[in-house]
Amino acid sequence: MTHLIEKIAIAPMLDWSDRHYRYFMRQISQHTTLYTEMVVADAIIHGNRDKLLAFDPSEQPLVLQLGGSDPAKLAHVSKIAYDYGYREINLNCGCPSERVQSGSFGACLMREPDLVADCIKAMQDAVAIPITIKHRIGLDYAYDYAYLSQFVAKIGATGSSKIIVHARNAVLKGLSPKDNRQIPPLRYDMVYQLKQDFPELTVMINGGIKTVTEIEQHLQQVDSVMLGREAYYNPYLFADFDARYYASQAPLKTRKEIALAMLAYLENLLRQGNKLHNATRHMLGLYHGCQHAKLWRQQLTTQLIKSNDLNDYIKLVEYMQE
Repeated sequence: MTHLIEKIAIAPMLDWSDRHYRYFMRQISQHTTLYTEMVVADAIIHGNRDKLLAFDPSEQPLVLQLGGSDPAKLAHVSKIAYDYGYREINLNCGCPSERVQSGSFGACLMREPDLVADCIKAMQDAVAIPITIKHRIGLDYAYDYAYLSQFVAKIGATGSSKIIVHARNAVLKGLSPKDNRQIPPLRYDMVYQLKQDFPELTVMINGGIKTVTEIEQHLQQVDSVMLGREAYYNPYLFADFDARYYASQAPLKTRKEIALAMLAYLENLLRQGNKLHNATRHMLGLYHGCQHAKLWRQQLTTQLIKSNDLNDYIKLVEYMQE
């Protein structure tokens, strides 16, 4: 099974990486790999599957991230996900929130490498698509490369050939998810060492990466780079990534062209009885660093919410400057 060939990916972000955000980012980059927000296995089994799993074909390449720790349930939902059209599934072993821990999955799974391996094997047996994991470099305040290496070796032994490593520890008690993205120090060196020790694995690095310069530095050491918050707050950073990393010959889109490319999608939202804000809330950063960027954000979060009128959106786009 061959996993997606990717240099750049956007991280799964709870409440942010929904289908509206992914469709918007696809107007900026056609080739950057997108990830869903983490979807809990039990929610798929018992909940509204279309709401949780449906996506627009244009979102591909797209990876589903699952949360869970029961091999049988994960195998079951992997089959469901495959039928929806996903061609790669990622198991979350990095989320530090207490709500996730209460379900015995996320970062706390790093304490149970045998269980993680069992989950991956069950998913691999269920579907003929790649199963990968996203994990931290360690737990709490222990920086133990030997343990991290043993954990990765256990995963590699399943035949899973790609790992996504958030280069921070996950502190399971006392820190919020936000603090866990900021307070534990970044240890990129530990991720680089993993690539040296496991050259057969595709290693993607994640955590605190914001600039092209940083991306280029990481790509000298690992195979690929995942961006999270920066992709959300400054989405136009990705505008030239197709040309830079995927040799695309497509012309570079302006911000206005991207905003106008969303019109048909927004019109369809209204036709279905939805609010424009469901999608435009993800577009606040489009004019990051530009003249009138503050006006763009204010209008999307005030006037457009009040009116829910596509004409107001069009007027705003026409007013904006690069």
